[in-house]
Amino acid sequence: MDITELSDKIIAGDRRALARAITLIESGRADHRAQAADLMEALKDTGREAMRIGLSGTPGVGKSTFIESFGMMLTGQGLRVAVLAVDPSSARSGGSILGDKTRMERLSRDPNAFIRPSPSRSHLGGVARRTRETVALCEAAGFDVVLIVTVGVGQSVTVVAEMSDLFILLLAPGGGDELQGVKRGIMEMADIILVNKADSDLKPAATRTCSDYAGALRLLRKRPQDPEGFPKAMTVSALQEDGLQTAWEEMQALVDWRRAEGHFAARRAAQARYWFGEEVRHALLARLETAEARAVMEDFAARVARGDLTPTVAAAQVLDRV
Repeated sequence: MDITELSDKIIAGDRRALARAITLIESGRADHRAQAADLMEALKDTGREAMRIGLSGTPGVGKSTFIESFGMMLTGQGLRVAVLAVDPSSARSGGSILGDKTRMERLSRDPNAFIRPSPSRSHLGGVARRTRETVALCEAAGFDVVLIVTVGVGQSVTVVAEMSDLFILLLAPGGGDELQGVKRGIMEMADIILVNKADSDLKPAATRTCSDYAGALRLLRKRPQDPEGFPKAMTVSALQEDGLQTAWEEMQALVDWRRAEGHFAARRAAQARYWFGEEVRHALLARLETAEARAVMEDFAARVARGDLTPTVAAAQVLDRV
């Protein structure tokens, strides 16, 4: 694969080249990883910057409907939108449905939109292993907004906040009880909470839920990266496309304030440091997957099973040898 040609096509906005590049990025083959590193190096100085929006929510909250309505509104304003939807992989078969394009039929046909479903492949954090690099590819391709959609909701899903400029939490009316076990970690990360399905019979319940979460947000410790009034809770109806423009204006206002106050650049720098550490950790773990390392591991595992060594001592000796 000619990396120079591929990078030039991505910068020119070639969607097919972008899709090929994402496939290359997601590959685990050693030769592909080397090419992917060269590609990322070739694209790092494009100077293009998209608004990265992380989106999470409980199953059934209407994420796909919201993304389609929200994305169509943005493309209608002349913006280019990329949607990176992470699909959970089966723990049994390893497969994923990858049906997000089917769910977002209108948006998938929009020439200003690009939808890329990716399997999580058991990677924790609600995102795929290479989502961060995929975001960078979409920025280099000239997209104005990149939506990063997690597999679901939970404590580990907050990892998406380490690759986005805004973290949006989508809730359903009356969903408070479902989130009692996870809401602290999620809410501490959320910049804006959107209570979806605020239409027809559910509108009163959505208003109450929004009020409850607005009160809960006021109890959280003030964050330095937030202006007065943030984080905030709002109601939207993706089905009736109500409240979407107001939510977008609030997102823009928050990002503009953070840029002016220096928080935007500082946050991206901190994220780069975070992902550097993650790359080092993953590279160290990969060394345990070599044939030599697996043989050493098997030998020490047998000694632990026989009771000759404790797991702690065995692990220390393995690390000394690998």
